[in-house]
Amino acid sequence: MMNSSESSVQEFERLIAGLTQEIAGRPLDASLEAFLNTQYGPGSDLYDKIFDTCRDAVTAGWMCTREGGGIRYGRVLKATDRTHGFSVDVVEMENLAGPHHAHPNGEIDLIMPLTSGAEFDSRPAGWCVYEAGSAHSPTVTTGKALILYLLPQGAITFTRAAA
Repeated sequence: MMNSSESSVQEFERLIAGLTQEIAGRPLDASLEAFLNTQYGPGSDLYDKIFDTCRDAVTAGWMCTREGGGIRYGRVLKATDRTHGFSVDVVEMENLAGPHHAHPNGEIDLIMPLTSGAEFDSRPAGWCVYEAGSAHSPTVTTGKALILYLLPQGAITFTRAAA
């Protein structure tokens, strides 16, 4: 018999799988970002469901289970056929920059401000797409936010800043 967090993870996986099925195979570029913000941006049913689920899961203790450097984080779903090759990480940050990393296959971010006006990499609530080979130090300003990362094949490479 499943406990409530296992059931919640499975429900979350089904929610994400519906989205990843729709975007699987598409290039990670500006047109995908525009599509996601038009179809599934703030105020849409999917955005609201993902945001509510993430907020509830953090409170329930099964999401963002690790902590370091002022960041709560965790891989929620591994890249599998069920998620169409995307892994899912969720991070909670408040007014700080996270560790620099590169996206070998790109990265799709869902920005969910917990503080009104909070931004991620100078972007408000919504979707942000980084192309394959891009890199950044993920930064939340003007408050606190949850960021959901979709990573093709779960690929991410943490780098070191130059001394």
